[in-house]
Amino acid sequence: MALGHTTCAIAGAGPAGLMLGMLLARAGVDTVVLEKHGDFLRDFRGDTVHASTHQLMVELGLGDKFRKLAHQRIHCLQVVTDDGPHTLADFRRLPGKFKYITFLPQWDFLNFLLEEANRFPNFRLVQNAEVTGVTTAGGRVNGLRYTDADGEHELRAELTVAADGRRSALRQSAGMRPQVFGSGMDILWFKLTKEDSDPGGMVGRLSDGQLFVRIERLGHWQAAIAIRKGGYEELRAKGLEAFRATLAELTPFLAGRLEDDLRSWDDVKTLDVQIDRLRRWWRPGMLCLGDAAHTMSPIMGVGINLALQDAVAAANVLAEPLRDGALNDEHLAQVQKRRETATAITQRIQRFLQSRFLEPWIRGEGKSTTPVVLRLMKRLPPLQAGPARAMAIGLRPEHPIDLLR
Repeated sequence: MALGHTTCAIAGAGPAGLMLGMLLARAGVDTVVLEKHGDFLRDFRGDTVHASTHQLMVELGLGDKFRKLAHQRIHCLQVVTDDGPHTLADFRRLPGKFKYITFLPQWDFLNFLLEEANRFPNFRLVQNAEVTGVTTAGGRVNGLRYTDADGEHELRAELTVAADGRRSALRQSAGMRPQVFGSGMDILWFKLTKEDSDPGGMVGRLSDGQLFVRIERLGHWQAAIAIRKGGYEELRAKGLEAFRATLAELTPFLAGRLEDDLRSWDDVKTLDVQIDRLRRWWRPGMLCLGDAAHTMSPIMGVGINLALQDAVAAANVLAEPLRDGALNDEHLAQVQKRRETATAITQRIQRFLQSRFLEPWIRGEGKSTTPVVLRLMKRLPPLQAGPARAMAIGLRPEHPIDLLR
């Protein structure tokens, strides 16, 4: 179905795309969001909703409605070594009202944003529409191409936004190539049965070159284990029974349910961990946000929240000029300037943690003794506030301007 023209065309109905679309529609900007899938039902997408996002919902007048969505609250992040439990981040030490992080299925969050966006007649979501590239005129991006059941179409726009993820087709079509920082690890995700007697929370288990994380969800455990980059086939060659035995040794109370929960390798999903960032997030007529501008490591679980902060910053800068027909390149540069430093520092922290701690550990260079930083935090509990703030609030939380409220 051909759409013709809009003020802002957004590729990707993820957290960044839907948040930006909703905010621009609230400000009176005609906005179309295109999504290649027909629904949001995909497992192992980022589900971590941090304190900064809860505060944002309050500022948008959506706090009470948002908190009614079924979610799991986590008040601290624990790491269990062979010496016992240690608290890495205590969210109860956060400033402000929200002294926790939550786990909320991403599809519920996206449906929440969509429901709010649909209140505005100048918002439209088009699903089963795969964006394939940009259209240009005179060196400026002036829209995008997409395919649906009826064939290929073009949508003209004053601004085209790539919010279509780490493998952004829109970004690639525009000739924008990110700087790749590399990673020596991958993550295997899977679900495990949760029983009422299980100890709850968010727990990382470190032991003899293994890092296993379990996150308490409503009705199940979301679990992950870190492996060497490209090490999945080697793990598979050892057999599923050996994999189950490793998990049982790391967390014995799970042992009796692993055979039923992990019946085949189809129950295990691989996340290719990468960190990258565009040197320039925009070109005339186009802006990249979220993973399309900067792919984050799963460390600290900040991906969704940084994408949302990008969207708020973009709406703050762009809503008025888009509505008034006065958008120029300087506005796009302002969005990058606003968000780039916080993003780069967060990635630098992630790269440090990966290269200096996690990757050596999973290569077998780690020792079974407790890392110094965990022993120090146990001795001086106020230090647990630092990691909590870095995760739950971040370096530069954004707040919507009056035009968006």
